Amino acid sequence: MTGTVVPPTDSPGSGVTSATGVNRPLASVSLDLDNLWSYMKIHGDPAWAERPTYLPRFVPLVLDVLAELNLTITVFLVGADADDPRNAPYLHRIAQAGHEIGNHSYEHESWLHLYPRVDLEREIGRAERAIVEATGQTPCGFRGPGFSWSPDLVDILIERGYRYDASTLPTWVGPLARWYYFRTAKISAEDRKRRAGLFGSFADGRRPVKPFVWRTATGGELLEIPVTTVPLLRTPFHFSYLLYLGRVSEDLMMAYLRLALQLCRTTGTPPSFLLHPLDLLSGEDAPELRFFPGMDVSAQRKRAIFVRVLREIGRRFQVVTMGGQAEQEMERPAARRVQL
Repeated sequence: MTGTVVPPTDSPGSGVTSATGVNRPLASVSLDLDNLWSYMKIHGDPAWAERPTYLPRFVPLVLDVLAELNLTITVFLVGADADDPRNAPYLHRIAQAGHEIGNHSYEHESWLHLYPRVDLEREIGRAERAIVEATGQTPCGFRGPGFSWSPDLVDILIERGYRYDASTLPTWVGPLARWYYFRTAKISAEDRKRRAGLFGSFADGRRPVKPFVWRTATGGELLEIPVTTVPLLRTPFHFSYLLYLGRVSEDLMMAYLRLALQLCRTTGTPPSFLLHPLDLLSGEDAPELRFFPGMDVSAQRKRAIFVRVLREIGRRFQVVTMGGQAEQEMERPAARRVQL
């Protein structure tokens, strides 16, 4: 389950240990494999129903970059894509390359927290079956689309034997992201109401940044690995946000990333770093998504930034899958418990 980001040969810290020979703390990297249709659906484009896909283009691209970095990550798959014969061979290639497979729901709807329990059970189970069929892997981790989660979701994941959830984003900027989304999306008043909780609330900035354990009323427990935000500041630093900064200044972007990583090390926070397909694709690759921030950046430049950022993480941390991170976290008996 481990992988090592390979820094340039003239840089310190190559390999699994640092230049001083001391083992580096762990970090995980994950990719939410959101497809073209899912972005179009969220944006209110009715053409999403035809399920247009860019996975035949994207999957070979990302696998090539990850191989260049000698990096093994967790990839959260959408069940509807796994059920699509056009995509299934490419998803199988991800598993063949040794990457961990996670469950990202079936329909990729960012309002899972509104689902009745019976519908939520069906959504998770349906996705799981499609993912197993396409990849041969049974997911042990789950991430809700749009960081959507609920107590019912935690209960269901425990019942189905999942080892961890990764649906929380402990930041106060969610309402700002939602404001931008509503400003650009072409959706009805009813859809706006359904999406009222998209990206969370200001109160989410008080949620734990470090991994913790959900404890249910019946005594069940499930590890939660949040998408890491900058300790103390609680601002996001997953790749999409770094890319926005990089459009202004790559020096500023790298300074912010180094601050985030240093605060993670100082506070003992193991980073869980998040990627999306649009981190590598450009507006030329997906013209339907030119409205999305950062899609005016060329694919060539995105790839260079992508490699630079992941190498910086690899200099400071040993990069593993989320399953690998979960193994270490569950060995810590003093992990924080949060009662649902």
